[in-house]
Amino acid sequence: MGGVRVLETSYWPAEPGEVHDVTVCDTLRHAAATVPDRVALVDCAKDPGARKSWTYAEFLADAERVAQALLEKFEPGDRIAVWAPNSAAWIVLQQGVALAGMVLVALNPAYRAREVGFVLRQSGAVGMFCPAGHRGFDMRGMLDDIRGETPELREIVTFDDWDAFVASGDPARELPVVRPGDVLQIQYTSGTTGFPKGAMLHHKGLVNEARHVAERAGMADGGVYVNAMPMYHIGGGAVTSLGAWAKRGTFVILPRFDPGLLLEAFETYRGTHTLVVPTMLIALLDHPDLVTRDLSSLRTIMSGAAAVPAALVRKTQAALGCQFSILFGQTEAHGVVSQTRVTDTPEDQAETVGQPLPQLEVKIADPLTGVPVPLHESGEICCRGYQNMLGYHGMAAETAAAIDADGWLHMGDIGAMDERGFLKIRGRSKDMIIRGGMNIYPAEIEGTLQEHPAIEYAAAIGVPDATWGEQIGAVLQLRAGFERPSVEELTGFLRSQLAPHKTPVFWAFVDELPATPSGKIQKFVLRERAEQGSLTFDVIRSTSATTR
Repeated sequence: MGGVRVLETSYWPAEPGEVHDVTVCDTLRHAAATVPDRVALVDCAKDPGARKSWTYAEFLADAERVAQALLEKFEPGDRIAVWAPNSAAWIVLQQGVALAGMVLVALNPAYRAREVGFVLRQSGAVGMFCPAGHRGFDMRGMLDDIRGETPELREIVTFDDWDAFVASGDPARELPVVRPGDVLQIQYTSGTTGFPKGAMLHHKGLVNEARHVAERAGMADGGVYVNAMPMYHIGGGAVTSLGAWAKRGTFVILPRFDPGLLLEAFETYRGTHTLVVPTMLIALLDHPDLVTRDLSSLRTIMSGAAAVPAALVRKTQAALGCQFSILFGQTEAHGVVSQTRVTDTPEDQAETVGQPLPQLEVKIADPLTGVPVPLHESGEICCRGYQNMLGYHGMAAETAAAIDADGWLHMGDIGAMDERGFLKIRGRSKDMIIRGGMNIYPAEIEGTLQEHPAIEYAAAIGVPDATWGEQIGAVLQLRAGFERPSVEELTGFLRSQLAPHKTPVFWAFVDELPATPSGKIQKFVLRERAEQGSLTFDVIRSTSATTR
């Protein structure tokens, strides 16, 4: 259907396409019944000797054992948190949670006490799975320290005890009936309050969206996704993994992004598809192994989450001889809203984010009236259809602000639509910073910095960066009578409370932040000053400062 319609205004009626009334459980069981001996999952550890793979029959059996073990401790509908880096156990747990009729709550393993405590309390999670430690940080010890602040959390299971946990279930226990509209995951995003909002995502939305993305990217039955995206992110934990299983394919999970390992995995497992944000793609193209690995199986590179420069699209296609597909969307819409097809022209690949996915209405709306604007004019991108989230967990007011009475999800992004329905992104109405494909919300950083005794006001802005897309810049106003703290002191203060990737790289001190008469900081003024070079920044450039 792509390219057939001629629109008269910036409104895309829902395009026909199959939307199956299914669950993640149905998808896994169907694959296990029809291709039981096909490889479903590969744990691609750095050490080849430590790797393991599962056929679909084995994958389903392990996931069912996990579901039975979960039902020994919890009830259907309970929220189960996982705070861990990528691993096969993470994935088997995710499927076990689905089969048990429970709800997964995924946390970034870089989170610290403040962030973990908030998510656990807000979600009402009763169980937590995590490693005992990660990258030298005592995760289990930190959870013990905040147990008094998380009264609903009853059970903590470390992955060190994973085998014992899996064996604890009753193999005769029947699993509950799970329905397509049931909540599968609470995926946390953030907003102007500075604290995360938990988007409630359902089985039907995640399975169908992932299948449509895979098909538009040219994935055939039995395709092989090689994934280095973090599983706590919707790109790794839903778009790619569920897409692989919807196509009865293989999902190869890397412990983290390592360009050399990703290239080796493509060769070893005959990978056909991957999803990488632009910073990852740049590192992949610059890696010396690129010219020595057999990448003949590679069919499509998918990218998104941050602006994908046209030059990068062309460089990728020339270097790898593969197809390209650009994704655009947000968590509240189960991940992807629009996507370029592998058959789209180079110009559309480079300059647009494609057309909407099937069975999804999209309009470019006048922010005041909600009416679609004329073609090629800018407005707010809104979408409506089965892909919309059920709402924010425990946040009725925020849900009402995001989804209007007519069912339109207001994405907060500014874009334009041409007569074919192709979307172009013009900017963001929110102050979100996108660094290396990661969404970073300034209010949380600002609130934490303003807890420092020397800081009166803080503003966090995105500063353009050739590698990361944007880096975080902090513009600070001191309290009267206080001396200026060092950047090292402020960095340490911030990192004691927030994940490292939320640490600013650029730091500036001003006598007074620009503000409206009502006191709201004018961030657009700060961004203009940064672009013009009239802000004097102290710049931190180190491995730790740019850690994802």
